[in-house]
Amino acid sequence: MPNEHGIKNRRSVVFAGIFMLFSVSALFPCTLAVISGKAARNGRALMWKNRDTDKIDNKTLYIQGPKYAFIALVDAEDEKGDEAWGGLNSEGFAIMNSQTDDQGLPGKDGADNGQFMKRALGECANMADFEALMERSKGALDLTANFGVIDAEGNACFFETSPANFVKFDAKDPRVAPFGYLVRTNYGFTSPDNLRGGGYIRFERISHIIQSGYGQGRIDAKFILQEASRDLAHEKLHSYPLTRELPEDPASPVYVNTNDTINRNSSVSVIVFEAAPSRDKAYLATMWVSLGQPVSSVAVPMWPQAGRVPSVTTGPATAPLNDFTKRLVGTLYPDQRGRMKQYLNVNRLRTCGGEGVLKKLFRIEDQALERAWTKLAAWEKAKPMPAEVADFQEKLAAWVYESLKAAFPDIR
Repeated sequence: MPNEHGIKNRRSVVFAGIFMLFSVSALFPCTLAVISGKAARNGRALMWKNRDTDKIDNKTLYIQGPKYAFIALVDAEDEKGDEAWGGLNSEGFAIMNSQTDDQGLPGKDGADNGQFMKRALGECANMADFEALMERSKGALDLTANFGVIDAEGNACFFETSPANFVKFDAKDPRVAPFGYLVRTNYGFTSPDNLRGGGYIRFERISHIIQSGYGQGRIDAKFILQEASRDLAHEKLHSYPLTRELPEDPASPVYVNTNDTINRNSSVSVIVFEAAPSRDKAYLATMWVSLGQPVSSVAVPMWPQAGRVPSVTTGPATAPLNDFTKRLVGTLYPDQRGRMKQYLNVNRLRTCGGEGVLKKLFRIEDQALERAWTKLAAWEKAKPMPAEVADFQEKLAAWVYESLKAAFPDIR
């Protein structure tokens, strides 16, 4: 199946090639933002990815690279973590991507994106290292992506990348990011023909969301997780399903087509990175991971220093947390016939258990955020031992998992 990894060996005829090129952009996009310390509420860079793919089973892995250890978001079937779809290493360096088919070349469609990100996590300590790796990789690898990168030195950049070249966009450069942030979907500003890309509606929507958050001084991990990643508004239709009046007759529920919304029917995970305040405190860099469609899951924090990832976010096959959220999201998309699988039941989302799914999720997630931020404040004063970090992230993730099961007792 085609996904953010790229399309392989499917150009037997011109028509088929064109069809697959457009279907990838339409069906398997991602939504991204890099935010410099200038725009972030606490002055530390942030980075965010809503991952969209046909690989609905995601998990996390701890991997020891050639230079640096790191934690990565991977496909559950990728037992060894050969491809990373976002991650954070022990030096506070983090990377993510979105597929950009308008940057591709004949026979080149981004097949090396995941392997390249794994390599970067294992080899790069900062932005300078990554740029050097990009230079060495020009023309040698099949890369077609918007790569987002932050580090412990306050850098926050996008690299629009084709198999032959790349262009850097710095969120601290007022010429390209006057407010200190950048957003991307599935096309490149430097593409020779961005009509081959996708995600234009999502780009408009996320631009407005981040602009609003910036104007109000509210951009932090909570804002991204709870307002940006779970957004269900359709920018062109001015559809706001979370605020419109619901019908009195429960037999006639409101549905929303989530094909062009930020929270998409193909959204399978969310990652949000909070940068470290400095290189000597790289251990404070945090990776928040939400496994499953955003409206069905709760984010948990993790750190490379722990030397492992929380047990509910990984496993020999699938991750328990992801397994639960898949069952929950299944209740929100009750009709799986044809294109009906794109339609979310708004009534169920807003009224489940009397208060709605999101209120239940936010109550759990708010506590997870507060506990993590309190612990980070203590760790900033005194660096913790790896065992302490591992114990904290394990217990917090387990608490989130058990809280989800308690909040939705009918999901088994």
